[in-house]
Amino acid sequence: MTRSTPRHVASRPGTTTGPSHARTLRRHTVARVLGMGLTAVLAFVAVGGATAAVKLTGNITAVDSDKLLGADRPEKVVPEDPNADMPLNIVLMGSDSRGGDNADIVGDGTEGARSDTTMIMHISSDRTRVEMLSIPRDTTIDIPSCPTSSGGETSPVSGSKFNGAFAQGVLTGGDVESGALCAQKTIETITDVQMDGFVVVDFAGFEKMVDALGGVELCIPNDIDAPKADHLVLSAGVQELDGDTALKYARARTGKGLGDGSDLGRIGRQQELLAAVARQVLSAGTLADPTKSLKFLGAVTGSMTMSSNFASIQGLAGLAYSARNVRPDTIAFMTAPYEYDPNNAANVVLTDEAGEVWDNLKHDRPLSDAIETESSDDAEGGAKDGSGDGATDEGGTSTQEAEGSDDVDATPVADDDPGTTGDDAASAEGEGEKDPDPKRTRDAGEEAFTGADVTSVCG
Repeated sequence: MTRSTPRHVASRPGTTTGPSHARTLRRHTVARVLGMGLTAVLAFVAVGGATAAVKLTGNITAVDSDKLLGADRPEKVVPEDPNADMPLNIVLMGSDSRGGDNADIVGDGTEGARSDTTMIMHISSDRTRVEMLSIPRDTTIDIPSCPTSSGGETSPVSGSKFNGAFAQGVLTGGDVESGALCAQKTIETITDVQMDGFVVVDFAGFEKMVDALGGVELCIPNDIDAPKADHLVLSAGVQELDGDTALKYARARTGKGLGDGSDLGRIGRQQELLAAVARQVLSAGTLADPTKSLKFLGAVTGSMTMSSNFASIQGLAGLAYSARNVRPDTIAFMTAPYEYDPNNAANVVLTDEAGEVWDNLKHDRPLSDAIETESSDDAEGGAKDGSGDGATDEGGTSTQEAEGSDDVDATPVADDDPGTTGDDAASAEGEGEKDPDPKRTRDAGEEAFTGADVTSVCG
């Protein structure tokens, strides 16, 4: 069975270059974590929060991935504009380790640890795009020999599932850092793209992050009853999920209301959940509340293992500065193009289209058509010259968006909702203008989408 994903791939020529405000940023000043959570560091830097930053970075477990992975790695492609900042590619992993606090949350007796969720986070050199690319854990690949955190080496494995790379590193090296190193090495081998580092968040950390935000709002399209996900039960509709429920939802794979029970369906739900976290983190209610922001940052950093180039006060402060213009509609989610493995129906293999994605990744081109770029804005009437719905500031951000990302409405709406657009609405107002079109409806996991798009319809 073959799966076609033409809407996932963007093959636009040329290398993206950055606006003037991005050109003074340096390569290792930006790191992204699930849901863009560390953006709030800006608040503490602005008010002299160096003590908070020291406390937060002291929570992080770090390993020097550049040193351990050595020099025999894919070439880093530098943007043509020497004044532009460097693009970043960071491996984000959700670990299913049952060690430490995780044993109290998921005490099912499972040994070892795997990368239950893995994404490549691409941050464009001009800082206008953040793209989250999921790699299915059941992808058939060859795992190379990998370094461990103590300087050892793992044995190569042929014909393994992708998440076996993380497990192989943990098995040989005895720690999460070794698992992350092997996952990063495997991704570099698959893609021929150098990764700039990694971030691992475990079960307990994800639950604490959501609780620190006060929960996240998510559209649940169907009633859910998932006994194997610690008896998760949810009613259809817009629900406020606390940390415990959000974790169960992220892990749920089989049960009523969860589709075919595959990990591929779960990827789409996980992407939707992370988009909801991003919207909550980037809302004015979170960024303007120092108590909530600090609680969230403590939860994030206290549960992370990351490469040492990001685990610094300078890295956190640089992240906050460069993320100041990030909005839900500039954060995209997609899945690497795949088809079912003809030799193993339980697995998938990457397609030729995945090669196009890797090439775009390597050369800092958009990975999909999800994020509306400056060129597409110009073609539609030009937000650039202020002739669109709102004027723009120097960084290209509309005045409406600059007032807070709460204005980005991702309320689920059906495409054919008669109350949102059309001549009837214009006639009712007695004017010839139509209401704005609703945001796009995209199929999470199957299509690329942004945090401002509709991915599920409730009601």
